[in-house]
Amino acid sequence: PEETVTSSFASFIHAVRPEHLSKTVRHRSKRMILDSIGVGLVGSTTSVFDIALQYCRELYSPVAVSSVYGKPGVKLSPTLAAFTNGVATHSMDFDDTWHPATHPSGAVLPALLAASQMLPPGTKPNGMDFLLAFNVGLEVQGRLMHFSSEAHNIPKRFHPPSVVGTMGSAAATAKLLALSTAQCGHALGIAASLAGAPMANAATQAKPLHIGNATRLGFEAALLAARGMEANPLILDDIPGCSGFSVFYSVYQPKPLSTPSDHHEFLLEKQDIAFKRFPAHLGMHWVVDAALSVRNLFINYAGSFSPSLIRTIVLKIPVSKYINRPFPSSEHQARHSFQFNACSALLDGEVGLSSFTESSIHRQELRELLDKVVVEHPEDNVANFDKMYGEVALLLHSGDVLTGKCDTFYGHWRKPLSKESLLKKFRSNASHVLPEEKIETIITMVDNLENLSDSSQL
Repeated sequence: PEETVTSSFASFIHAVRPEHLSKTVRHRSKRMILDSIGVGLVGSTTSVFDIALQYCRELYSPVAVSSVYGKPGVKLSPTLAAFTNGVATHSMDFDDTWHPATHPSGAVLPALLAASQMLPPGTKPNGMDFLLAFNVGLEVQGRLMHFSSEAHNIPKRFHPPSVVGTMGSAAATAKLLALSTAQCGHALGIAASLAGAPMANAATQAKPLHIGNATRLGFEAALLAARGMEANPLILDDIPGCSGFSVFYSVYQPKPLSTPSDHHEFLLEKQDIAFKRFPAHLGMHWVVDAALSVRNLFINYAGSFSPSLIRTIVLKIPVSKYINRPFPSSEHQARHSFQFNACSALLDGEVGLSSFTESSIHRQELRELLDKVVVEHPEDNVANFDKMYGEVALLLHSGDVLTGKCDTFYGHWRKPLSKESLLKKFRSNASHVLPEEKIETIITMVDNLENLSDSSQL
């Protein structure tokens, strides 16, 4: 039969082998895995995670085989464990971000962790199988996003991981379960019917469900395909008059994914990942670094940070409605507010976990700074994580103007976190729920993932 885009993806998923992973891809993906586990562990301390866990424990009768982040002794059925851990990963908006824009790890890793525990003794995937499946999930997400130029900009209609993440989870789980080529294609087709979430739920407690559902529903799609369920074999193709995956994009130009050869180059080889230094929307990292820069100038100018000397705070940011929030009233709104994050950085000299507590959000001195903010949208500042910048200008009562600008924050793929910074973040996050010896065991295990005989140990 004639090869289609969909069949080419299915063939790739089925045929790719561990030896196709370069040293760079293995290194970068292990950094992603470690970071994602860390943010999942600290995310297990949040109220939205508690809601999701209670929902799963009370409303379902689980076949309890798969572990839950931060809850020793608690196990759920595999797909519900994936869902709960996905919610934990995105509960603080602390997880990694790729370009085109999505959160790739959180939609894939929880499904693979749960599936590894689900498989019976003697059939457990080893660490290299696990690493390969993880990278298959990343590759499918990246390839799908490159089918539309629309995906390159900060989203307006749907949250990308709820769409491409679901597909990535299905692909990754299908690989881990060693499904046939036909079953891999059907897994993608089934997953497409389970995908999607509107951007209107950004900055609410519902947003972490987008990641939880992506990893869970992709997992379920692979399980259904393994049990014989079929779907449209042309789901990724552009068929006039009959939308498949193209329903999510106004411009959609799919391309076949070639069967891996000895020299296959994964997208992660060409495009590194962004790791967040604090728990907020990625766009906040530009304005925070710009704010910290101008704060240092202000201290050199005045001797200390004195808000009374400031007449106006001008933020030059790209147009993006859901992260332009002048006066956020909840932690989730604060994580999606250019204004809040810039003013928090100015006032405190940092942004961290404590910045988004109820008491921090409603401080009078912070509200007074927010009152001084004016937003501008320069034409050259586009809503694109590869091209945008953040600029913070302080217009003082004296007439002087101090300006800080950031076009590449520390942690961006153009300016990656050092190994020391990544480990510091992981240890800090994991320490909220794990003792030091287990934290160090995870670090060692991920670092030597290729040599792990049973990935369910992770």
